[in-house]
Amino acid sequence: MSANKSLLHQAVYLDSVHSLSQLRPDTGIEVAIAGRSNAGKSSLINRMCRQNALARTSRTPGRTRQLVFFKLDDDRHLVDLPGYGYAKVGGDLKRHWHGLIQAYLDRRQALLGLVVVMDIRHPMKDQDIELIDWAGQRGLGLHLVLTKADKLGRGKQKEQLIKVRRMVHEDIGVQTFSASNGQGLDELYSIMGNWYGQQAG
Repeated sequence: MSANKSLLHQAVYLDSVHSLSQLRPDTGIEVAIAGRSNAGKSSLINRMCRQNALARTSRTPGRTRQLVFFKLDDDRHLVDLPGYGYAKVGGDLKRHWHGLIQAYLDRRQALLGLVVVMDIRHPMKDQDIELIDWAGQRGLGLHLVLTKADKLGRGKQKEQLIKVRRMVHEDIGVQTFSASNGQGLDELYSIMGNWYGQQAG
């Protein structure tokens, strides 16, 4: 476990990619983090990587179209996908994520796993479900993280967790998480370690 932690803790900003031609060679292992705008994606990345400002929130939610790459080591990277579901952006997820992001999710061979971040108080919105189905059809590893768990009592947390688990395939992991108090951090490290390889760090 400590090796998996150290791998993520050494994350450094590598690049913001705006077009397919800018993508690094399609080798190694990449894990992407996705979620609705304001679901707590940046806070999750910062807490997981033990850095306060590694991932920054956009001033115009839902408008950013870039992929942000963080280097863990020469072969492993973490990728921050732009938020979706912003009220001023209409259309379905694939149309919103046209071009670069859709092509990345559909064709990137280095992409091994996808973490879908959802506010525990408002999980499984239409675009979340669409993304989960999309990634499942592609055969990506999937893990759902219900963030801001500290906003609910333990009983309500469990209720939401069970609700989401019943809505997805049993092979898809679902957990609660709080960036504020670190709840669920070890479980998240374990999932990331499985994807990145136990030799991590």
